[in-house]
Amino acid sequence: LPQIEADGHELNGRRFRVENGESLGEKEEIFGSPSTPVLENPEYQTRWYFKYFLGKLHQNYVGADADKVPFFLSVVLTDANNQCVPQYRAILLQGSGAQKISLPYTPNKPMTVKQILSNFPNMEKLEKGPKEVFSPDIQKDLLLLEEQEGSVNFKFGILYTRPGQTSDDEMFSNEAGSPEFDRFISLLGDKIRLKGWDKYRGGLDVKGDMTGRYSIYTIYEGHEIMFHVSTLLPYSKDNRQQVERKRHIGNDIVNIVFLDGGAGQMNQFNPSFIKSQFTHVFALVTYQSEDSSYRLAVFSEESVPLFGPSLPCPPVFRNSQEFREFLIVKLINGEKASFNTPTFAQKRERTLDMLIKDLFSEHMNDGRGTMLNRRAFSDVLPDPPRGSRRKEEARQVEFVRIGQALKLDTIVKGDAPTSLATTGLFKRAPWEPQCFYPDFGHEIVCGDSWGENRLLVATESGVYLVEESLSHRLVFDKTVAVKQLHVVEAHGILLFRADKGRDSKIHVFRLSDFDGEFSTEASARGRQDLKEHRLERTRGCHMYAISRPGGSHLRMVVAIGKKLLVMQWRHSAAWTAWCPASDTDTVDGIFLLYEEIQVAEPPQLITLVDSSLSGSSGGGIPDNHICVGYRHQFDLVNERTGEVTRLHAVEGSRAHLVAAVDLYEDEEPELLLCYNHTCHFQKLSEESVSSTEFDFHWNSVPSAIVCAFPYIFAFTTDSMEIRLIINGNLVQTMVLPKLALIVLRYLNDIFFATTAPEFFHSKAERLQVDKPERDPSISPPSSPHSSPEARPFRLYRIPLHTLSGMVAPCERRCPTPCEPAGSGSGANTGPFLLAEPSRGLRSSQVSFTLWLVIFFEDSTNMRGMHLCLRPANNTVYDDLNSLQQVTSPGDCVESPDNNNFE
Repeated sequence: LPQIEADGHELNGRRFRVENGESLGEKEEIFGSPSTPVLENPEYQTRWYFKYFLGKLHQNYVGADADKVPFFLSVVLTDANNQCVPQYRAILLQGSGAQKISLPYTPNKPMTVKQILSNFPNMEKLEKGPKEVFSPDIQKDLLLLEEQEGSVNFKFGILYTRPGQTSDDEMFSNEAGSPEFDRFISLLGDKIRLKGWDKYRGGLDVKGDMTGRYSIYTIYEGHEIMFHVSTLLPYSKDNRQQVERKRHIGNDIVNIVFLDGGAGQMNQFNPSFIKSQFTHVFALVTYQSEDSSYRLAVFSEESVPLFGPSLPCPPVFRNSQEFREFLIVKLINGEKASFNTPTFAQKRERTLDMLIKDLFSEHMNDGRGTMLNRRAFSDVLPDPPRGSRRKEEARQVEFVRIGQALKLDTIVKGDAPTSLATTGLFKRAPWEPQCFYPDFGHEIVCGDSWGENRLLVATESGVYLVEESLSHRLVFDKTVAVKQLHVVEAHGILLFRADKGRDSKIHVFRLSDFDGEFSTEASARGRQDLKEHRLERTRGCHMYAISRPGGSHLRMVVAIGKKLLVMQWRHSAAWTAWCPASDTDTVDGIFLLYEEIQVAEPPQLITLVDSSLSGSSGGGIPDNHICVGYRHQFDLVNERTGEVTRLHAVEGSRAHLVAAVDLYEDEEPELLLCYNHTCHFQKLSEESVSSTEFDFHWNSVPSAIVCAFPYIFAFTTDSMEIRLIINGNLVQTMVLPKLALIVLRYLNDIFFATTAPEFFHSKAERLQVDKPERDPSISPPSSPHSSPEARPFRLYRIPLHTLSGMVAPCERRCPTPCEPAGSGSGANTGPFLLAEPSRGLRSSQVSFTLWLVIFFEDSTNMRGMHLCLRPANNTVYDDLNSLQQVTSPGDCVESPDNNNFE
């Protein structure tokens, strides 16, 4: 939305992105942010120095990189959350910002500073090692540098407007608001008396009532928020421009504009009405008295990165408390995103660069070795003992004491970034796991889910079938060493790679062989039972990958040294679904060799990119591809021609490839390439119009990556990190000892194993964001002090539908379109949850039950058959041209032409 002045000229080139929950792009957006209100980059997760370093013994270093750019490095050894998981945490501070990384700690092999620095980009080759800074004063300096990331507390403007007002002079001249406006600001927070106010004041005068007598204040998840309300700021009848009001609201990065007069006024608003170069986000709010609901739209300056939560469709909130929480989270995320615009980012980097250079000069030129030689602290330390060990112990005690005093002072001032005090409703996080199996005694190598409540997991002791509420049972004994495993339910088969080296092969079993109802074997299978099920052609393979569900055929690529075998299951998924009794072929001939491709070196990872799931701009059938990861690069291989294209090169001497995840944006294939602790978005089409070209960095080097829109999960050996795929922003980090991902599959619930205590709620409980009280039974118990090696593994599940926001409070369910009044049955008069929500990617909330699609090779005996598409409102579409309302779901309308199945 370009901003136009009254004379028709564009306003300083400013353009705004409109988010109203109803545009086509928002309804069809694949990479949408979650509609569940989630704070992005929460300070209690990102402010590492305050949380993990300050008040604890740690080391600080100062140095310059190969380009003579100064830096500060802080390193601490912590036991994360008292889970018996010691970790190194390191912060590298440069003028461009802070980089953080968590590294595993091995008791017998402590890391050197050089080894820790080598984990950061461009820090492998230093001409001179960094110098350790012993002075406790450095803690205050480093805390100041971290605070440059932004304030913990926020101030937002609230501007009241009446119908027909099109200039900021008119809007700021409203002396008082309507009853609806007063009710709205009372919803946001408490009305406080400014004179004598001793908490966060947001720039308002608290001594002489110079900025009004009252204001609105609240606190949300540790963030103190002061609202600059236009009708509560000083009003002057003689001042047409109301400078005092503009001075505060016009200098707020985020403004709420309350439009009196209902939703019809929202289309009349334009950000150009308000002459402010500082405000980057406008949240338009209106109250609809007809149904006592609030409606929301958001205008963001074009340079502001995308931020969540995304608006529901339609953007109407009937629960006022839910609306309050959604709006506050949207405002906080909007201000954080605005700080990443060029305007603010450049100012922040200049300030940070100047501070670091000053501190670099101060500490590099300080030739005094320890703080014991500094006169300023001679009065608080005992006389220096003769032994250097006692001197060092005294220095450490004083270092910790000063750090703890700094931490306490920050907390007392109300600037603690680790506070979680809130006035919001309690809600469970969408990623909160559910305990699937409480006691499993084996470390898991790999696994996959089978149906809704079963897992097949491979361990060093064999392969087990794990089912909820039942004891796990052995299906393959320890003579079968399984390294990879996939359950392909569309074809009713189990694929796995067993053994290693030249003896490694891929084996195929029918799932019905392991189903209790059909199993005739009393004991587990062993190595001798594999002979009739192995694919001899795959001898010597070291990895394989299969195509994602939803394609017409199951494809598999097998890596044998420098050779790739592209294979395809003989029957299509539709044929198997239609004729399950006929799909009983043996291994011989069931996987057909499609192509054999030579590559430059043995792959370290392979991913199939199914182009059939994307659109074809040329009108033909696009080629499928294979993404191949080597030691220092990712290549794209055309399955049909074998042509190799270089995708991305990994810089640096140390490269740890993690994953290549295929994504689809606007029906264009895209890859998320993950290596070391970096994730890189890579477009596969040079003609691509849309672009998500940005990298983001994990705080730890992951061992596995899972995309579950709108989130992306990174799993390490002892932590789970969750970010938004739309912008890479952090939303949660959980420490989980001996963590192992079990299921890594597209559109599937996430299963993992850990020795963490069972503090997650049971499966029977639903995610309810409107539940005001917390169940005490799910509160974490006191942290155990026993070693995690002594604890059994617990298997957890994160349901996909909770991540996608399909399970939500009743009032937030999108009504079915065109649902006639009074059509619901009397037994179900209230709002409801979907019993089995759709697991599609797109965020469209229209729910359909699909009774589709049957293909016939024999067209005889087709007369009298019906093809129906039945949506949730019981409207039957028997073909594309006729539409009829029926009274019950089972009825069907006679098709005009029974032979027309187009």
